[in-house]
Amino acid sequence: MFQIGDFARAGRVSVRMLRHYDSIALLRPARVDSTGYRYYEGPQLARLNRIVALKDLGFTLETVSRILDSSPSAEELRGMLRLRRSELEERLAADSARLASVEARLRVIESEGAMPEYEVIIKSIPAVRLAELSAEAESFEPSSISPVIQPLYERLYGALDAAGVAPTGPGVAYYEWLDGGRVRVHAGAQISASVAGGAFDVVDLPAVEQAATLIHRGVMDNVMPSVQALARWIDANGWVSTGLNRELYLDYGMGPDQQQWITELQEPVRRP
Repeated sequence: MFQIGDFARAGRVSVRMLRHYDSIALLRPARVDSTGYRYYEGPQLARLNRIVALKDLGFTLETVSRILDSSPSAEELRGMLRLRRSELEERLAADSARLASVEARLRVIESEGAMPEYEVIIKSIPAVRLAELSAEAESFEPSSISPVIQPLYERLYGALDAAGVAPTGPGVAYYEWLDGGRVRVHAGAQISASVAGGAFDVVDLPAVEQAATLIHRGVMDNVMPSVQALARWIDANGWVSTGLNRELYLDYGMGPDQQQWITELQEPVRRP
């Protein structure tokens, strides 16, 4: 039998916490002596482990008590913990995406009034045949696009490899507006004209007579300053945008230095 201090050390919790669990009938001591001193038995560590695990996953102590009072099996408890872990991972991913979006907007605000660091070139974009996969995103914000486009490219290059099709040039992504502010994301790889199809769609992306182009360096989660620099340049130089920009992935390696990634933004424009 453990004294309360020894039981606290074995369970990696505080004595104060054990007293609190006792006060709410969540984990009663096995025995209390005449002086009020609490003693615990070794098998009670199993209940303590369940309490701590459920609490750390965000359950309230009231909910923890209800769960444990229903005497779930070890497998049922593992299933509940896996589900809760999945929910927390999704929330963490969403929070991380929101943080990245806030940081991108902050960089845009911090760059206001600074001298532009980008060179914008007006040029024509030739037609190209693409093998592509597409899916919908909630919005055109980078935090919505990245979780959609990255899995698309993983699937696309896997399908190309399975079909024995080698890309003939850099990847090309393009977008189209849908109802409610949603966006259809097209993840494409340039292929030869002879490729007919496979576990992917084959499309002939038309030429763009005039496009304002700008080189963005770094991950696409941080593309907002480049996007807005391009928009300001278009407006300041008497052009009008005629659609969503394309992205030409000139250097999108998988190395650790993502700041070396190079993407050309291509926005179709015309004179008003």
